Amino acid sequence: MKLRQRLAWAAAATLALPLGFAAALASAAPSAPASAAPSSGGVKFAYFTQWGIYQNAFYPKNMQTSGAAAKIDFLNYAFANIHPTNHTCFMATKAASQDENNPNAGDGAGDAFADYQKSYGADISVDGVADTWNQPIVGNFNQLKKLKAKNPNMKILISIGGWTYSKYFSDAAMTDASRKKFVTSCINMFIKGDLPVEAGYGGPGSAAGIFDGIDLDWEYPGSPGGHVGNHYGDYDKVNFTLLLKEFRTQLDALGGGKKWLTAAMPAGQDKIKYVETDKVGQYLDYSNLMTYDMHGGWEKTGPTNHQAPVYENPADPMTPVPPGTKKYSADTAVAAWVDGLPEYGIPGGFPASKITVGYPFYYRGWTGVPNNGKNGLFQPATAPAAGAPLSGNVPGVRFYKELTGFVDNASRTYYDPVSQAAYFYDGTTFWSGDSKQSIKARADYAHCKGLGGGMFYSMESLDPGMTLFNAAVDAINATTPGCVGPTTTPTTTPPTTPPTTPPTTGPTTTPPTTTPPGCSVPAWLSTKVYVGGDTASHAGRVWKAKWWTQGETPGTAAVWEDTGACGPATSQPPGTCTVAAWVASRAYSGGAVVSHNSKKWRAKWWTQGETPGTAAVWEDQGTCNA
Repeated sequence: MKLRQRLAWAAAATLALPLGFAAALASAAPSAPASAAPSSGGVKFAYFTQWGIYQNAFYPKNMQTSGAAAKIDFLNYAFANIHPTNHTCFMATKAASQDENNPNAGDGAGDAFADYQKSYGADISVDGVADTWNQPIVGNFNQLKKLKAKNPNMKILISIGGWTYSKYFSDAAMTDASRKKFVTSCINMFIKGDLPVEAGYGGPGSAAGIFDGIDLDWEYPGSPGGHVGNHYGDYDKVNFTLLLKEFRTQLDALGGGKKWLTAAMPAGQDKIKYVETDKVGQYLDYSNLMTYDMHGGWEKTGPTNHQAPVYENPADPMTPVPPGTKKYSADTAVAAWVDGLPEYGIPGGFPASKITVGYPFYYRGWTGVPNNGKNGLFQPATAPAAGAPLSGNVPGVRFYKELTGFVDNASRTYYDPVSQAAYFYDGTTFWSGDSKQSIKARADYAHCKGLGGGMFYSMESLDPGMTLFNAAVDAINATTPGCVGPTTTPTTTPPTTPPTTPPTTGPTTTPPTTTPPGCSVPAWLSTKVYVGGDTASHAGRVWKAKWWTQGETPGTAAVWEDTGACGPATSQPPGTCTVAAWVASRAYSGGAVVSHNSKKWRAKWWTQGETPGTAAVWEDQGTCNA
């Protein structure tokens, strides 16, 4: 997600103001936002960038007048930085370096002016009221406070890190003492609102009540794939988990209502392998997977490729890094987080219902691209496509609002049904990004996988009509009949989960499977490895594995989901259910089957409290035992 910060840098270069632009985007039981997020996998995150108020003139008011604020559950304010020597949260008014090769690009940078010192006139204020000289704070923070008052179901999180501001995460997470100091400083500054006094604004509690939690954008723990100069090491893998634990502990100790903890997480398995996927879920409320920026203009001469594919296309010319790993796609990322990729050292185990997939509101492109009978897809290029002013004149990047005439032209719009990704081509220039069709495909995928929802980066990229945003909201809120995978079967069909079986630690031979009397499902075996979706019978009931497991007894471990009493469907007369009855207070993940009003119902995605027969999340499976 490295060019997100570069967009900010380039925009800052044209301004005389002292700006600080942050970097690019980057309980074990599933939880849904209390009174905020829908209960059926429809949670929506949107990023509001600190610097969007300048060249793009995108203010918190735009979130209100466009109606966007009323349609989301979380607004992530990006980004806060980490002090280079104290390794704490801090405030500064200092621009980040625009040199991508500068290892100290983000050191000491920040934009306290935009955060709480810029005066807003009535014309750009959320409530139409201008700031006054004697307010404790002004700026974006005060406008966010007003926005939140008008949208009480929307939660606001402070995002820490990003592409350029992740350098010192490793230092902050290094020891128990450093973790406690870092977490305390961030909570004091943003949750308790103790801003430093600068330019006559700030002071203890001056920003209290604005932020509802913390979003961590560490790009990336333990990985050399972050910004040049980032500090990292093998110890980051464990320390990241411990850092999340410390945030969770201190946030929970505050009282006064739920405090959220989320993180922007990598989608490439070469970076996921440095995260304890089986442990971090107990501390995070959501993991927002950055399922975009998989390809772009840094691959200067191509080949052209999708920046946000749902599935891997066998024709994709990508050479995985490191060799032998899978090519990038949302499906590979989700499989790694939920089911695991043991051959790459990724255990899986992260709750699907806590995952959101990313939707980019910008495009990545190349020029000098030949057709070669493939409309430019997977073809060589002469250079990245030309940038444009609002997106910072970064080669190979343009916001949606800078490409509306190009990407909204049907004659230039194409769709790869294998990757389930859109692209746009005029015979020379190729842009990769979303269309309404690819947005719907990604939302359908999330529904069928029982994922939590979607994350949007970022709002200043949009046109006044919020075209891509509204398409994403509609798609996430819609139903997904059938829950099918790719629409076209390639030479090698891309699976929805890797066709691999994790290595077993038990005997190399499996005892014969026995089936209890009256049960059509094989009995659970402690020595057998089960992956997400596998079923087994135990103690007269049928259990479904949510993720990889071995030796964990159904009924005693969270990995097993109770899908009802054991027995063949024909063992009872028509209308009599052997499937467990729907319970309003229980959370169900995608694929769960319940009975209600003498019928069977299958959950398409995560849900709680939505009555079968009245909510789109439930698919009618017919009369019980019919």
